[in-house]
Amino acid sequence: MIRNDGRKPNELRDCKITRNYLKFANGSVLIEMGYTKVICTATVEQKVPSFLQGTGRGWITAEYSMLPRSSKSRIKRESAAGKVGGRTHEIQRLIGRSLRAIVDLKTIGERTIWIDCDVIQADGGTRTASITGAFVALVDTFKDMKDDGIIGGLPIMDSIAAVSVGVVDGISLLDLTYEEDSKADVDMNVIMTGGGKFVEVQGTAEANPFSKEDMGKMVELASIGIEELTRKQIELLGTLTPTLSPAGRGLR
Repeated sequence: MIRNDGRKPNELRDCKITRNYLKFANGSVLIEMGYTKVICTATVEQKVPSFLQGTGRGWITAEYSMLPRSSKSRIKRESAAGKVGGRTHEIQRLIGRSLRAIVDLKTIGERTIWIDCDVIQADGGTRTASITGAFVALVDTFKDMKDDGIIGGLPIMDSIAAVSVGVVDGISLLDLTYEEDSKADVDMNVIMTGGGKFVEVQGTAEANPFSKEDMGKMVELASIGIEELTRKQIELLGTLTPTLSPAGRGLR
């Protein structure tokens, strides 16, 4: 099967990550997955939520938003509605959980790292692109903190990346576009470490329920994509993350 954009079922879209995309952020990237584009920034705040005060532990949390014309029709700003929608809240929590899973929070002190993911163009996979891009922005932020003597070393225990998979017309596809996602029988988001461990798997049958065998095929397909994304991250970060294996297998 050849897809509308010419890819094979097991191929990612072209991935481009531009580091230091914004001047004033501690860490920032523009990640592009095909036509999907997300700006991910990291900001260091010298305090933690009240439930962590006095513990010596840090925190990582995330905010996510889509610009009004990031899609084909205008999306109303949530600030205008006066509240964050359920989808946005879910994605914010997912990004935060994913990044906390690969950071030793005890080593950053009582500081909060704010991750802001702003979708400037959406063609499917915005939450997974946000996680993949945010990891690079987070590592760059920790590198600056280390260089400034704020922390003693990089608190990264492994890399993290994410990708979507789904079943369209009976065929398992990697890295769905919006068109593919909108007609998928099954839609799944997979978040994994560079060491091959799962942080989260979100799978939903939009039509008929899927089998354990179907799920296994989709997870295997996702792992292929995440290995490729991990290699991209490590190539970009290079000596900034000497503890990460260039083979994309996490910590040495």
